[in-house]
Parts: sequence; structure tokens; C-alpha cells
Amino acid sequence: MTTDEKYMHEAIKLAGKAARAVEVPIGCVIVYEDKIIARGYNRRNTDKSTLAHAEIMAIKKACRVIGDWRLEGCTMYVTLEPCPMCAGAILQARIPRVVVGTMNPKAGCAGSVINLLQMDGFNHKAELTTGIMADECREMMQDFFKNMRAKKQK
Repeated sequence: MTTDEKYMHEAIKLAGKAARAVEVPIGCVIVYEDKIIARGYNRRNTDKSTLAHAEIMAIKKACRVIGDWRLEGCTMYVTLEPCPMCAGAILQARIPRVVVGTMNPKAGCAGSVINLLQMDGFNHKAELTTGIMADECREMMQDFFKNMRAKKQK
């Protein structure tokens, strides 16, 4: 198991926690000096907040741990490609590397719809690695929405 797989596995565990809370299963960990310093999972319904995405939750925690809004030297592992809000937060936090499980062709801003993380003109860019444990991440999303549709039909 590679280092990227090891940390993505931890993000997948958090996505499972979100799914058990009947939230879209997205999990995120932030790693600094080969140690997880923050964890987050999707909590939009639970918190009744548009801002309660896995990445935002993890960034807030990591900033407290580091003691700064800049998360230089950190790597973010997230099960689903970040949305525009989260991609913006990643850039604002100066996270230098982002590892994505599966892509989001409808709202992804790390290459699917647009790539905000590496766009010319911004003062910061993030190195991007995609497709780490993609099958597991994609299946978790597909299973969640399949189950949601089945519940609506009952």
C-alpha cells in the first residue's frame, strides 16, 4: 500500500461515517509531516449548512492545529473531487498538494468541469494527484445514491 493509498483509506472511512449519518459520503484528511492533523466529512444536512463540506471541516481543524490559516507543507486527501467552494478554500489555505479519489463530472473543480487548483492567474496552485482508490470512492458514491433513489420509490 502506497502512502497515498494509506491516507485515502482514512478519508474513505470518514466518507463511510458521512453515509451512516445519511450524508453524501465524502471524507477528507489533511496530513502534515506524515501525520493526520485533521479529519472531516460531509455534514451539510446534519449542520444545516452549505459550508459543511468535508474539505472545509478538515481545513478549519488543520488551521487550529497548525496555528495559522496557511497550511503550507500539508497534503489533503479527499474522496471526491472538490467543488468550486472547496477548491477556492484549498487555494486560500495554500495547501500545496491535493489527492483525489474519484472525479466529479457535474461539479468538480480539479479537472472535471474546470481546474481551479492549477489555473493560471491565481497566486497559488496545488499539485494534483487523481484516481487514488478511485473505484472504492466511486462505488461508495454510487451505492449511496442508488440507496437514496430506492428509498424514495418506496
